[in-house]
Amino acid sequence: MTVFNRRKSIDAMADRSGSEQLRPTLSWPHLVALGVGAIVGTGIYTLTGIGAGLAGPSVIVSFVIAGLVSACAALAYAEMATMIPAAGSAYTYTYVAIGEPVAWFVGCSLILEYTVVCAAVSVGWSAYAGGVIMSWHLPVVPMLLAGPAAGGILNLPAVAISLAVAALLAAGTKESATVNFVLVLVKLAALAIFVALAFPVFDAAHFHPFMPYGWSSLSPDGVKLGILPAASLIFFAFYGFDTISTAAEEAKNPGRDLSIGIIGSMVLCTLIYMAVAAAAIGAMPTADFAKSAEPLALILRTLHHPGWATIVAGAAIVALPTVVMVFMYGQSRIFFVMARDRLLPGILAKVNERTHTPIAVTAFTGVVSAAIAGLAPLKLIAELANAGTLCAFVAVALSMMVLRLRDPRRPRLFRTPLWWLVGPGAIAGCGYLFWNLPVLTQSLFVVWNGLGIVFYLAYGMRKSRLAQAG
Repeated sequence: MTVFNRRKSIDAMADRSGSEQLRPTLSWPHLVALGVGAIVGTGIYTLTGIGAGLAGPSVIVSFVIAGLVSACAALAYAEMATMIPAAGSAYTYTYVAIGEPVAWFVGCSLILEYTVVCAAVSVGWSAYAGGVIMSWHLPVVPMLLAGPAAGGILNLPAVAISLAVAALLAAGTKESATVNFVLVLVKLAALAIFVALAFPVFDAAHFHPFMPYGWSSLSPDGVKLGILPAASLIFFAFYGFDTISTAAEEAKNPGRDLSIGIIGSMVLCTLIYMAVAAAAIGAMPTADFAKSAEPLALILRTLHHPGWATIVAGAAIVALPTVVMVFMYGQSRIFFVMARDRLLPGILAKVNERTHTPIAVTAFTGVVSAAIAGLAPLKLIAELANAGTLCAFVAVALSMMVLRLRDPRRPRLFRTPLWWLVGPGAIAGCGYLFWNLPVLTQSLFVVWNGLGIVFYLAYGMRKSRLAQAG
């Protein structure tokens, strides 16, 4: 068996040893909450302002474009997750459909995605936490509320929340999922309050000019502006449903619950995003909140609702950690599965006997994301996360199409409608969004995966289970 022919068998996916077995504890409400907890977060609470700065009022079209691309990918994910109910998400599907080398590349992209997402959301959370802390006039050193790019030394709140969430995840899957469920309700209630207060002062004049930078253009200093560059950034606000597929082995009824979780959370969050974006732009000109790290709270304060602004900011402080929790959960499972396949050291695949969680990889994920969150700026982190996610989405859509052609008779509990259109649509849409990312982001993505390929050639290619078996 050559390295390019190494593929996992779908029928052999259930073969697990006792110390490397995850316990099924999650039902579909937990999975929907897992998806909503991941999707509704920094994207709508914080990146709305940055996106508006790139596209103006037409940022609402950017939301539509990013949502359509994500919807195509979500349909492919739903088919693959129900057909292959195993942990590992896009990495596992690619391993089955295409082969080990490509699966490793996708796994590296997922590690990049989940790690920097945890960092990005921690930074977004810190912006709201810092705003509340400063309003209380507490003796906090401002230099410890922001990273070097924002004029500080270390974003200490972002570091603290990353480590705290890692500790909660290590305590157990069901326990952390229950906490996530409650905090998701808090987060949605805060967004409902914002919409209810912002819509009564809706001013259609704020939508003119609607496309100040067109579909795509360059600023005098070389920054990409317009609807499509904004969509490439705002795309960060839509993904998260893919983390549901990482919970496949811990779903009680994966055939039913995974499709409900993926499709249900995607539809619900798209409706929420459109309502919040419309309310924000209608309440205030985009130029007035484009540079704010806490745009929703800023808009409410401008509308003379300081109390409600504090409540919305407080809800973000309480609830944004759910996004960190969900993505850190997904990250630890990607590490876990790659280690179980021996593409990473096997010690990372050990599950704690008491908590039934992979504590070692959870702790490692927490420390790395804390380091990034403490030092890196939000925009760069979010765009880098998008690069990894776009790669994963392309891999899932491609895997879905490959298996439709190679194994058309295999039972599929959920079938992607018009797969011959949805699959290429997801690939083309993701490719175009990647093209519109900043050159620095694209370069960092290439460097990261280049290092990953070196590691694979030096370690994984020889140590993988399939290599040892073949």
